[in-house]
Amino acid sequence: MNNQEYTIKTMSLDDLKLASNWAALEGWNPGKFDAECYFKADPNGFLMGYLGDEPIASISVVNYGNEFGFLGFYIVKPEYRGKGFGYKLWQAGMNYLSGINVGLDGVVAQQDNYKKSGFKLAYQNVRFEGSVVVPKAISDAVYNLSEVAFDKVAQFETAFSQLNVTNF
Repeated sequence: MNNQEYTIKTMSLDDLKLASNWAALEGWNPGKFDAECYFKADPNGFLMGYLGDEPIASISVVNYGNEFGFLGFYIVKPEYRGKGFGYKLWQAGMNYLSGINVGLDGVVAQQDNYKKSGFKLAYQNVRFEGSVVVPKAISDAVYNLSEVAFDKVAQFETAFSQLNVTNF
């Protein structure tokens, strides 16, 4: 560890945007508007580690109604990796989600570390890329969500997630 004080704080939305940039630098593909959506779901579920005044690590630990949590954005700036800063942040995040079921979508190289923390591999991702041809006419089964009442969207989404998304 470094001689400077290491502290962990709840992120602001601007901090979360910084973490999103870090994720993009790692080759991850966070959605353009994901940060704001997840922040609204649990504004206390985003932690940042600071060495002095410098942000050096991030983790998201979003709590969905005290039934399920999801961990992500676990990033330590490359020059600070392997020094214990990330693990301290991990512990703070897991403490925040204590007592509930937690999922994560982690990098393959860290899977053994996730297992040490009690996680079990559920599936593997396969990523594809290519070109998409967009049809000129949109099907009658496709809706512009800005034209649909939020409670209808929440009702539809709840059937898939088993979560109460109406508390936004």
